[in-house]
Amino acid sequence: MRRTSPTALVIAVVIGLAVGFVIDQALTASGRPTFTPSIMLPILFVLLGVALIVLALPIRRATRGMAPPVDPFRAVRVAMLAKASSIVGALVGGIGGGLLVFLLTRPVPPSVGSSGAVTATIAGAVVLIAAGVIAEQLCTIRKDDDDDQPGPPEPDATPSHH
Repeated sequence: MRRTSPTALVIAVVIGLAVGFVIDQALTASGRPTFTPSIMLPILFVLLGVALIVLALPIRRATRGMAPPVDPFRAVRVAMLAKASSIVGALVGGIGGGLLVFLLTRPVPPSVGSSGAVTATIAGAVVLIAAGVIAEQLCTIRKDDDDDQPGPPEPDATPSHH
């Protein structure tokens, strides 16, 4: 499994920016109020980030030999959750950024409640991105010395299909 690339995160942020701006633009054009995310969203993101790190720490300890081995399927699940969390955090953070850009480009200053909720959402998304990237790093195993040398196995090596 490959780590989440910074390019993927930047693309998710850019897509989110466009989506957030267009959502508020469409709502305003139809005479409806702008979208304001729930204040529970950033709290949920922070809690998810903390849980992600807590899930990844035993895997890190096991890969460093400081704890008993963990189930490899569990390690993959946590790594995939970390990857998904960082991408979702980037997308939602981008949406929050688009909402904030829309609010700040209006001729009327935004209310503290709406801009505060959007700013908190962006901050929570940043925490989730950081936690996802860190947890993904914690789930990475060290590269073996023999991984660098591709080629056929040694003649006296046992075949892998046995």
